Amino acid sequence: MNLLAEIDQTLTATPTLWWLGHAGFVVRFANITFYVDPLLSRPGALLDAGTVRNADMILATHAHGGHLDGPSVAAMLKASPHAKLILPKSAAAHANSFGIPLPRLTTTDSDLRVEYWKDNLYGRVYAVPSAHPALDWTPPGGYPYLGYLIRFGRWTIYHAGDCVAYGGLAKRLRPYNVSVALLPIGGKNFSPADAAQLASDIGAKWLAPMHYTPGDESGFVTHMLGQRPEQSFKVFQPGEKWTVPEE
Repeated sequence: MNLLAEIDQTLTATPTLWWLGHAGFVVRFANITFYVDPLLSRPGALLDAGTVRNADMILATHAHGGHLDGPSVAAMLKASPHAKLILPKSAAAHANSFGIPLPRLTTTDSDLRVEYWKDNLYGRVYAVPSAHPALDWTPPGGYPYLGYLIRFGRWTIYHAGDCVAYGGLAKRLRPYNVSVALLPIGGKNFSPADAAQLASDIGAKWLAPMHYTPGDESGFVTHMLGQRPEQSFKVFQPGEKWTVPEE
């Protein structure tokens, strides 16, 4: 079964995730399908963006190419004509420069909520600032780097985008009762220790690393097993399906 068919045919009582590589994830609950930071224009991508006809919303955490990949998003929006792109308000002009029409964009900022209904099901997405490596807030643009809290029922998936630890982040996240924290550990992002500490501080049931090259996760695994044996974690393989366990 190919990946797109697997996504379409997955119906679970708790959210199901697939890692697309880099910071890209598919988050599906029942028949609602969100894509976060899909990077599908590079060689070896797991999906052909032009065939992604099942997107309900596409979320981009910030304007950098690995997270707002214009060719991928434009092709996905064409294939999924009812989908919209959710992104920081400061990134709207950049997205439009790829030919994405403004009516297909929904901008957001810290502490705002985007809601989605489908077949009597309800999902919502809350935005929190990410530091990359600073918050870089401006009056006209707000926060240019966002993390998203995707909530279905009592489950919350936190996708941090690109982020480093900063004062007040845990306080912002704690009220959402995070089920799964998707945290970047590659590049100038969290160290494995910082990611584990944030997961602990917010009471995340599960921690999953992202934004690293497959095969480079050994430092994260070693840290978790040696220093955080009480914290449940999931290391994805590219394209792997994982359903959040029932609580």
